[in-house]
Amino acid sequence: MAETVVERVVATPAALVLIERLWRQHGPLMFHQSGGCCDGSSPMCYPLDEFQVGGQDVRLGEIGGCPFYMGAAQFEYWRHTQLIIDVVPGRGGMFSLEGPEGQRFLTRSRLLSDEEETMLRAVGGV
Repeated sequence: MAETVVERVVATPAALVLIERLWRQHGPLMFHQSGGCCDGSSPMCYPLDEFQVGGQDVRLGEIGGCPFYMGAAQFEYWRHTQLIIDVVPGRGGMFSLEGPEGQRFLTRSRLLSDEEETMLRAVGGV
């Protein structure tokens, strides 16, 4: 029986619907969560390549075909979790593309099991 490797970041069906809508409007997208105050502590959605990813950013995976990055310092707090990107009613961050949609992206999480963390390390997952 093949082992399923856990993903560091996943999206709920509602988030995938919003991502698809934003992709149709804006083209390819990317996400970044910096851990900064205010807007930066939420997942922010940008047109692909309009946000400069730096050396201190960690690529956690993809959601809806879009790369998802997190600041390295913030990742240290979230290292033992799987991020679950969801949407809730409200306005998104000032620079995040979902702002006018009446919904905003939200990060939920669950703790990874010891086995999942071992699998991630074995495949070189961050």
